[in-house]
Amino acid sequence: MYKLILKLLGWKIDENVPKEYKRCVLVGAPHTSNWDFFYSIFLFKILKIPYRFTIKSEWIRFPFNLIIKPLGGIPIDTKNKEKGGNVSHMSKFFRENKEFAMGITPEGTRSLSTKWKSGFYYLAKENNLPICFGYLDYKTKTGGIGGPIFTTESKEIDMKKIMDFYKTKTPKNPENFSLDHRYI
Repeated sequence: MYKLILKLLGWKIDENVPKEYKRCVLVGAPHTSNWDFFYSIFLFKILKIPYRFTIKSEWIRFPFNLIIKPLGGIPIDTKNKEKGGNVSHMSKFFRENKEFAMGITPEGTRSLSTKWKSGFYYLAKENNLPICFGYLDYKTKTGGIGGPIFTTESKEIDMKKIMDFYKTKTPKNPENFSLDHRYI
């Protein structure tokens, strides 16, 4: 059903998925529209990705919680400034689940942001997890999963690899997307 709906909407799925997708930190970028959420859920269902995704805790309140939680939403307190607090919270899910992809949008917003949040990187590094690249390319109307990369001792080199992957992807609202300027 999900595949048929996306096909009717003109989307294609790149089914060349890295084997690491079953246990990874799954970056979701570019993220410039609420439509990204809709298409991503369909993509995850079609590719049978055992996913959960982070979302602002405000979205887990009634009545949104009736939809967001069953779809895999994990509330994140974006106002929590405790260093590593959200990474620690997300690490718990990896300890409790053998097959599990944690979807994170490092831009942190659908608005323009020239610096990505780095929690996804530290989550992968601290839990020895690969980073895979979830994407929706609105130019080609293709969605898929790329990667993986494994973190090294050089965050700068790792982040440049991630930026190189996403620089070829076209968001729904290009004026609201930027790669992390620190790594391009």
